[in-house]
Amino acid sequence: MLTGKKITVGVTGGIAVFKAVQLVSDLKKNGAGVQVIMTRSAQEFVRPLTFQVISGNRVYTDLFESAPDGKVRHIELAGGTDLLVVVPATANIIGKAACGIADDLLSTVILAATCPVFFCPAMNVNMYHNRVVQRNMETLRGLGCHFVEPGVGRLACGAEGRGRLAELEVILENLAALLNSGGDMKGMTVLVTAGPTVEPFDPVRYLTNRGTGKMGYAVAGAAARRGSEVILVSGPTSLKPPPGVKVIAVETALQMHHAVMEYFPVVDVVVKTAAVADYRPEAAAVKKIKKHGDRWSVEMVKNPDILADLGKKKKKQLLVGFAAETGDLEVNALNKVREKNLDFLVANDVTLPGAGFGTDTNIVKLVYPDGTVLPLPEMKKSVLADRILDEVLSLRNMV
Repeated sequence: MLTGKKITVGVTGGIAVFKAVQLVSDLKKNGAGVQVIMTRSAQEFVRPLTFQVISGNRVYTDLFESAPDGKVRHIELAGGTDLLVVVPATANIIGKAACGIADDLLSTVILAATCPVFFCPAMNVNMYHNRVVQRNMETLRGLGCHFVEPGVGRLACGAEGRGRLAELEVILENLAALLNSGGDMKGMTVLVTAGPTVEPFDPVRYLTNRGTGKMGYAVAGAAARRGSEVILVSGPTSLKPPPGVKVIAVETALQMHHAVMEYFPVVDVVVKTAAVADYRPEAAAVKKIKKHGDRWSVEMVKNPDILADLGKKKKKQLLVGFAAETGDLEVNALNKVREKNLDFLVANDVTLPGAGFGTDTNIVKLVYPDGTVLPLPEMKKSVLADRILDEVLSLRNMV
């Protein structure tokens, strides 16, 4: 996500400082080089040595410390980074930045920065909703700064409401989306289907499957981070949509079919991860079906095959399918990739540990119409998403 990027993390004095330690670790794991600036208040919560060990770099704390090479420290720090993220961003640092106050190292670097600046607010709910704080945030937004909205929940002070630091995964996605907005998929439009479909028997009961949407949401997020326009057609799921993605919410297979066919002519790539029900009840009851007798028979009819219909209509588009199998993986996958006119298919055996529904990892094989089968090792779905998109770009470059 962030390989080769240089990120400066400004840490201020709030109880969420401990999460900033984990964020620095996560940034490093995602390939970024990280340098940390701490305010005096931040050092009351965590010592600089902690961030030094985690980042692998020296931590900067003093505005007036002279640089051995004679350079002006705050100008050097402000100019040598791709992104400055302030986490946690207290009401104090937001207010100083909005008013152009530069009275310590971090506030001076913010004022001198020419790179994007991200604020991740964390404070008491009443402070966050204070009109002065909201005005300061709007001022900074108007100046081109970015914000990751805090989450809602129980705060360290015991209050309930909005003010807790956003989840680190959300912060990472926002940072990556901004840094990769001019990436290798810029100018492309990608349609991703994700999640299960639900097929109602009546207003209460429905037929569905174990799909959670994790793989599809990972692909959509990766495509957005790499600069493409993303249309995510999603069945019901509890997942938060990735930043910068247009979401079309659907429930049934018929609704998904309609949405996909509507947008298909204007997209360059379709990655169809959704677990679509093959059949639906012929007629859903208007009212709840009451229990009666020992058996209940329902007439089922076949849903449209979205992937096959796309394969018949595709012209310039690249079409990627998914197949969840429980046996004869390669045979079934090869039949599907040829019958449905796919460019390649991502197949997995859902009976394997680490490859089933709802997991954060997957074990897949990429299957191609010419019979080539490329097995991939177990990896996080976020990593697999980029691997799939790498293959999409490779195939586009061959056209």
